[in-house]
Amino acid sequence: MATDDLEKRVAALEVEVAKLKATSDSTAERPHQWWNEIAGSFADDPVYEEAMRLGREWRESFRPKSRTRKKDTHDGS
Repeated sequence: MATDDLEKRVAALEVEVAKLKATSDSTAERPHQWWNEIAGSFADDPVYEEAMRLGREWRESFRPKSRTRKKDTHDGS
């Protein structure tokens, strides 16, 4: 491969890398906050409320049940 061709390819790659860096730097400064776009879109939606209730119920089903202490019938006398 001729040196001129190699230099042209390296120059083209350097331009592309510079473009990629510029793109990634601008997105790294301010990440896209998608939740701000949908916040409030389910307000007063009974189907959404039911889905949240069912999800909460399902998650709580995995929590360990609290044990109730048996009363000590032996008074220690």
